[in-house]
Amino acid sequence: MWQRIKEVKDGPLFWILPTGAVLIVFYLYPLFDVLRMSFTDAYLFIRPGYSYTLESYSHLLTTPDFFFMLRITFIFVSASVLFQLLLGLFIALVINEGTRRGLSGTVVTRTTVLCAWILPGVVIGIIWRMLLSGSPYGVVNYLIERVGFNKLPFLFSPSFALVSVIIANIWRGTAFTMILQYAGLQKIPPELYEAARVDGASASQLLRYVVIPQLRSMLFINVVLITIYTFNTFDIIIALTGGGPARSTEVIALNVYNTIFKFLDLGTGAAIAVILLFINLVMSLVYYRFFRVETEVEI
Repeated sequence: MWQRIKEVKDGPLFWILPTGAVLIVFYLYPLFDVLRMSFTDAYLFIRPGYSYTLESYSHLLTTPDFFFMLRITFIFVSASVLFQLLLGLFIALVINEGTRRGLSGTVVTRTTVLCAWILPGVVIGIIWRMLLSGSPYGVVNYLIERVGFNKLPFLFSPSFALVSVIIANIWRGTAFTMILQYAGLQKIPPELYEAARVDGASASQLLRYVVIPQLRSMLFINVVLITIYTFNTFDIIIALTGGGPARSTEVIALNVYNTIFKFLDLGTGAAIAVILLFINLVMSLVYYRFFRVETEVEI
């Protein structure tokens, strides 16, 4: 018996059990419960009982508000991902070139960019709300007035508000892209740069035929990760605009929060959360498939 206990203790199952228990209690069970509640008409604190029904899904898929929210979400995600990728890659290229030439200030630049990633999303939302406010302390509108133009309704016009939350999210997420791309640039052999320069390649040709092909895997992984992260973003928006005006900045993640904790509609909120989970699952499967293909090619 003691020999059997010793074999179990020395085996991998003994060490995996604690992690498996944590995953079951804090991840799998809540996930199953959200999926279960999405098929109910449950409300928080309003009524104790609930019944199983497909009303939440049928209501979501037939209301124009849900598809309007999806459109806002995809605009927010698409613009954020595109500009985070471009700006992050640009900053990574600049820092990498500065490091290669031994220029001073590259460490300061990296640290400055990373500050946006370190700060909590709610803090960033408050900072941008102060910057874009139409009140006398709004820095951006103050500068606009100083150059002779009228104030802009950054937080009060639906179109301006959506652009504002996109800019704030780009400012925050660019740092993560810069980190990934800078790490990818460090893996490119210097001989490739030297060979391209010997062949007379210009800076644009160097970027197109050397840098981008070498960063292909990292770029795709970067796109998938920041897409998943942006789909789940709501902290910046709730602090910056609260989803307004007129729900013009209410993305899926924020709608889940509002539906459950503001309107107390647990069933509908769980159904929206399941749809968001499905979107994230699709992105994760795309990431896994691409990663497997890239691994097989490298092998």
